[in-house]
Formats: sequence, structure tokens, C-alpha cells
Amino acid sequence: MATALENPLANQSNQMTKEDARRAAVQQRAAQERQRQGLTLQRENILSQKTSNAGRRAALEAALAQIDAQIQSLG
Repeated sequence: MATALENPLANQSNQMTKEDARRAAVQQRAAQERQRQGLTLQRENILSQKTSNAGRRAALEAALAQIDAQIQSLG
């Protein structure tokens, strides 16, 4: 079997694979951050809504609980 010194293409291929994995990880973190920001905006919107209607208030509380759970699952 050829070593990386004997076959520079094998080493180059390995580096490309590592770079691809790094890029994928960066993209995944960016997507999670965008999702977290979107959920935070939704949460702030819900918190800013005031209502005296008990049904509407219950729906807002349920939505807030769901958003909080999604934020928690993102870590």
C-alpha cells in the first residue's frame, strides 16, 4: 500500500474530506443559530402581546411553552 508520502493525492483527498466536514459543521451551527434567533423573535412577539381574553391568553401561553421547548432542544 502506498503511504501519503508516496502518493500525495491520497493526502490531498484526505485534507479535502476534512475541509468538507469542517464546512458542513460550520453550516450546521449557522443554521441552528438562525433557527434560535427566529424562535427568540417569536418568543419576544408572544411576550409583547397583551390580552384580556382568557382563550387567547391560553393559546399564547401554549405557544410560548412550545417555543421555549424548541429553544431548549437546540441547547
